Amino acid sequence: MSNPFGNRTSDLLDISGLTVALPLGGRHRTVLSDVSLRVGAGEAVGLVGESGSGKSMTARSIVRLLPAGAHTEGSIRLGGADVAALRGPALRDLRRRVPMVFQDPRAHINPVRTIGDFLTEALRAHSRTPRRAGQERAVRMLEEVGVADGRRRLRQYPHELSGGLLQRVMIAAALLTEPHLLLADEPTTALDVTTQAEVMAILDELRRERGLAMLFITHDLELAAAVCDRTAVMYAGRVMEVRASDLLHQHPLHPYTAALTAARPCLDRRAERLVTTAGRPLSAFEAPDGCPFATRCAHVRQRCHDTRPGLRPLAGGQVACVRAEELHQERAVPHE
Repeated sequence: MSNPFGNRTSDLLDISGLTVALPLGGRHRTVLSDVSLRVGAGEAVGLVGESGSGKSMTARSIVRLLPAGAHTEGSIRLGGADVAALRGPALRDLRRRVPMVFQDPRAHINPVRTIGDFLTEALRAHSRTPRRAGQERAVRMLEEVGVADGRRRLRQYPHELSGGLLQRVMIAAALLTEPHLLLADEPTTALDVTTQAEVMAILDELRRERGLAMLFITHDLELAAAVCDRTAVMYAGRVMEVRASDLLHQHPLHPYTAALTAARPCLDRRAERLVTTAGRPLSAFEAPDGCPFATRCAHVRQRCHDTRPGLRPLAGGQVACVRAEELHQERAVPHE
């Protein structure tokens, strides 16, 4: 069987013009529109946006976990291989090499099987690892993700573990397959703040040690800035801005990104109330013909309604806004 990851390129993941439509209410409705995104080997890229912006759907498209009846256009290439062309064993190998860590581990671990079965299943199925050897590897991996007394944990069931421990088990399962790319879909959302920090520190450290690429989905711009090299911002099923995380965090280019950063609470400034953006988030199928953010944007002009902008280079990143250059100059931010 050929390895779809055999020819590693500088862009391990290359999504180009991805459009996805799902059957809803008797007809297909667009949920992703012309999404383009790249992740280099060993690079961490954040995917940020409000609920319904298309972040999780983008991740699921990468490993072909879309609902039945989905229509797709565009291309997704992993290590140079066309994901749409993979079948049978090659597709199973893709999902082993590109595992996904989900928001709620209790919804994705079989409650009637032990932790040991969950951790070693992929090893036994894909690499023919003997049961005892698989258990030894699982114990070592549990130790690496901060789970003590691994042998006892292998005999336990999911309901016997806390949410934080179970999420560590999910991360251990993903890393056991020696992946090239990790898809992390808000892996700390269901955890308390202290446990969130511990889990993210473990995930970031192990990723860097292994030179592992990661697509990290989150609502938290500050968290994306802390753990990701670059951050992509999505709205209404489209990518609005891609930039180095620290630059995007400090000097956003797109009005939507600026609105997100302005809405964050901050410890070093006092405000009577948080800044809000009028209107509600739109799904891709609800977006107007021009810029999808035009109906909520404080900088809107008529040409924003007339033209739907694509991503183009600006200040070391990419932005989809017809006024991006003039707004960038008004903020007096020097070009990198």
